[in-house]
Amino acid sequence: MKRWGDLPQDAADHLSAGAVLDQAEMAVVVTDRFSNLLYWNPFAEKLFGHSGPPGSAEPRGLTSSLMEADHPLAVEAAKQVLKGGVWEGTFEVKRGDGTMIYVRAQAVPLRHSSGAVTGIVITAREAMRSNEREKDRFGLLERIGERLAGSLYVEETLKRVAEMLVPQFADHCFIELMEGERLTRRVSTHVQGWSPPPDTWAPLGAEIRYPAGHYADTALRRQETVLVEDFARTSYPSPSEGSTRLAAEVGLTSAIVAPLCVRGETLGLMYLGLSNLTDRRSPHYDTFDRDFVGAIATRVALAVDNALLFEEERHTAESFQKYLLPRALPQLDGLEIAVRYYPAAPLASHGQGIQTQVGGDWYDVIPLSAGRVGIVIGDVEGRGAKAAAVMGQLRAALRAFAQDDKPPAEILARLDEWTRIIATPEQDDSGEDISVPPIVTCQYLVYDAWSRELSFANAGHAPPLLLADGTCVELDIKEVGQPLGVRAKGMHADLVYKEETRTLPPGASLLLYTDGLVDRRPMRDSGSHPLSDEENLALLCDKLVEFSGGSVERIADAATVAVPGEIDDDMAILVVRSSAADLEVEERTFAAQPIMVSEARRMAAEAFAGWNVPEERAELACLLVSEVVTNVVLHAANSGVPRRDLVMDGGALDFDESWDLPGFEDEDEGETVAEKEFTLRIRRGRESVWVEVFDQDLRLPRIRSAGENDEGGRGLYLVDQLARRWGSRPTQEGKAVWFEIPTRSR
Repeated sequence: MKRWGDLPQDAADHLSAGAVLDQAEMAVVVTDRFSNLLYWNPFAEKLFGHSGPPGSAEPRGLTSSLMEADHPLAVEAAKQVLKGGVWEGTFEVKRGDGTMIYVRAQAVPLRHSSGAVTGIVITAREAMRSNEREKDRFGLLERIGERLAGSLYVEETLKRVAEMLVPQFADHCFIELMEGERLTRRVSTHVQGWSPPPDTWAPLGAEIRYPAGHYADTALRRQETVLVEDFARTSYPSPSEGSTRLAAEVGLTSAIVAPLCVRGETLGLMYLGLSNLTDRRSPHYDTFDRDFVGAIATRVALAVDNALLFEEERHTAESFQKYLLPRALPQLDGLEIAVRYYPAAPLASHGQGIQTQVGGDWYDVIPLSAGRVGIVIGDVEGRGAKAAAVMGQLRAALRAFAQDDKPPAEILARLDEWTRIIATPEQDDSGEDISVPPIVTCQYLVYDAWSRELSFANAGHAPPLLLADGTCVELDIKEVGQPLGVRAKGMHADLVYKEETRTLPPGASLLLYTDGLVDRRPMRDSGSHPLSDEENLALLCDKLVEFSGGSVERIADAATVAVPGEIDDDMAILVVRSSAADLEVEERTFAAQPIMVSEARRMAAEAFAGWNVPEERAELACLLVSEVVTNVVLHAANSGVPRRDLVMDGGALDFDESWDLPGFEDEDEGETVAEKEFTLRIRRGRESVWVEVFDQDLRLPRIRSAGENDEGGRGLYLVDQLARRWGSRPTQEGKAVWFEIPTRSR
């Protein structure tokens, strides 16, 4: 030493920048302008979980150590520092062993001698592990609150709590929630690589009973956070001998128990413990830790309470939706059916809470006369319980209307009127009715499996997709009417809803869907842009073609995952497939004469015999055929002549002359009246036969009470008592009376 202050050469070497940073108990990280790591000291390796020689330039971004949710925060911090500013805040870091810790970091610009910013210098330390705990507390509580607010499910919320607390704040974490009068363990998390042996600490799902005088029992009764600073200096009753033995083995040193209280109720307990399983600077909690854990418990209680309320409301809403939709689909001849319904996933961005769970999408399959079936797909605008309630009313109304066997266009017209009826009554300041009907898209189809004829009408709904011969195209619909509830006043429904008819190829499939199937949002953090509905529809068709030869269940499953992204709206799917083989049917037309009753019965008997219908069932069906045909023959003679179109040639006639037109003379003057006919159609199904009798009489039959001396009036009563189902429906030429007889004995 030549003079005061001079250092020997060996001492100067130990004070080099690299040597000082190697000894620093603070992480030092240097990155370039593109966030590539240029340097980190040994403590940074320990803090962030990196491995590698100090000073090595590993071509990996610092953001790879941060939790995914903090990537945007890191980008904003980098932008601020590269502009010459200073940034300070708290990050969530996922270490190499999978554990998560909170890190307090400060970032400053790295400048070239010229003054230009060439990179970023970051100094970091584990939050709450220095003399600046009070300063760290507020930022850390804010980050913990943000993390807990991102979950709406109880299990996910509890998992996040455990990740936050172990290993940064505790070696052991237990959370018990009240279930009625029972305290049940829902979380049991410990430092990585260790778990309690059996018959020691209570496992997940076990009922927890703390003895009187136990510090956890005190926290629960007093609703206050309790600190056990050093177990070596205190003694408490133990829940069990195994618990006491294990606490001694792991060297349990300190604990904090905080009640989870919200809205004046205690939801449960949060228990944190330190032990000798980890090497910490201080193996004991202090009063600052107690207050900090108490503040965390308040946020945990709010998050758990929100999650419990959300799950309860979700269960109620999903049950509501479930029971509004068909609980079981009927077994139908000549038709395979598969359905799917998915509620939209809840998103905080929607700002509607539980309302994003359910909506007004619905489907239905309605058995009609003689084996025909009504098929429905619909969507009520909006989300939430109101949309679901409107959907339930419309579905019930449509099922009732469908039983009349009216054409699909007429059914939609009646449903449009009903949509206006159920509109919520509202009035303006002058008392005028300003009720706004809900807007509903709907498509109603009627399919006859024996003729393969598909009749339908559309109210603003997306056309079904037709899968046939290895292709997938939209069903050609020429007349797409307006949605229900938007028809202008004065416009007759017949002008809005038109019926169309198509014939399905054998083995063809129809996919009916609501817009939630193709209207998807990109997955979170995927960075992808949403596709248009046309692009999504093309993806859907390509996927369906691949599975067109599979079962309807596979087609439905393929459709649900064909379009990428998350479900942004609830989604209903209905897949139907026509039979590849023709169904058996017999049909013949007879003159409406009494002698033909026996001929009709003979035709029915021969058909039943050819189909191997059990004799008892065949005789019953033949009896009912006789009754229905006899009723038709008896009333045919009294029925009026069907209306004929009046075509006039030449100019208008005087009133008196108009009564002398040819063809309108009285029948008594000897004019020939066309002989009336009826048609008998018999259809065979898997478990039933259907009988239909068509005639030109417009009057629908009804059951009437017959007196003791009346000769008639009992035919339809027999049909009503002996057939499984029966009914009548109007046709273009007159009416059809039908009944169903099961082919198996009761």
